[in-house]
Amino acid sequence: MLRRNTGLLININNNYRKLLFVSCIVFCLTPYASPAVALLLGLVVAQFTGHPYLHLNHKATHILLQASVVGLGFGMNVHSALRAGQQGVLFTVASISGTLLFGYLMGKWLNTEKKTSFLISSGTAICGGSAIAAISPVIKAEEKQISVALGCVFILNSVALFVFPVIGHHLNLSQTQFGLWCAIAIHDTSSVVGAASKYGPHALEVATTVKLARALWIIPVTFISAFVFKNASKKISVPYFIGLFILALIANTYIPAVSIAAPYLVTIAKAGLTLTLFLIGAGLSRSVLLSVGFKPLLQGLVLWMAISGCALYAVIHFA
Repeated sequence: MLRRNTGLLININNNYRKLLFVSCIVFCLTPYASPAVALLLGLVVAQFTGHPYLHLNHKATHILLQASVVGLGFGMNVHSALRAGQQGVLFTVASISGTLLFGYLMGKWLNTEKKTSFLISSGTAICGGSAIAAISPVIKAEEKQISVALGCVFILNSVALFVFPVIGHHLNLSQTQFGLWCAIAIHDTSSVVGAASKYGPHALEVATTVKLARALWIIPVTFISAFVFKNASKKISVPYFIGLFILALIANTYIPAVSIAAPYLVTIAKAGLTLTLFLIGAGLSRSVLLSVGFKPLLQGLVLWMAISGCALYAVIHFA
C-alpha cells in the first residue's frame, strides 16, 4: 500500500517499523554486512518503511562516526601513517584550493544560491557533512541551504562507495594509490573508510590518515568563510576527535598492552562504521532527495567528477 502522506512506499504499524529498523541495526553489526550493503539497506529502509528515529539520526551518526574513526587508530602504526600523511600533503593542498575555486566559478555560472554553493564546494573539498556542519553557522546558512548541501553531498557520497572500488580494481590501482584517491575524491569520512577497508588494510591506513589530515583544513577554511561572509561573531568548530585518533595510533605503536587489545577494538570500530553508513542511508528520505534541486546537484556532480578525475590522474602518474 502506498503511503502518500509521508512519501513511504509501505504503510506498516509503527511498532513493526521500529522492530524492522532494530533488526537492520543488528544485522549491520554482524560480519555479513559490508559498508556498501549497509548503506544500500539504509536507503531501502528510508524509501519503503522510513526511519522511526529520524530526529536522533544526525547526532547518532556524528558520534558513532567519530568513535569509529578513533577506534580505527588502534589498528595503525605511527611511522607508516606519517609516511602516508606526507605523501598526501601536496594532493590535499592542490585539491582543496582547486575545488573551492572551481566550485565558486560553477556556482556563478549556474547561478546557484551563494551560501548553498559555498557549502557544497566546501563539503566536496574537505570532508562532506562535517565541513558543512562546521561552516554553516559561521556563514549564517539557513536550514534549507544546509539541507540542500547535505543532501547533495550524501547522494554523491553514497554513489562513490559503490563505484570507487570497482574502478580501482579495473585500473589495478595499488593500495596506496586507491587510499590516496579515496581520501581526496570521496566526500565523507564514512564512505572513504568504507571503500578503502574493502580494498585492503594498507589502503585503509592511507585513506584514513590522509582524510583526517584533510579534515583539519576545516579550521582555516572556516576562518576564511567568516571573512568572506563578513561574520566575526561565530566560534570555530574544531574536529577534536582527530586528536583522539592520533593518541590511539601512538598507543598502538608504543604500548604493548594496547597492541594486544587493538584487533578487537578495530573490529568494533569497523562494525560501528558499517552501522554509521546504514544510518546515513536511512536518513536519505525521499523528501531529502527531492529537496536538493537540479542546479545544486549538477554543481555537486560536476565538482565531484572533476576532483575524482584529476585525483585519479595524479595518483596514477605521481603517487
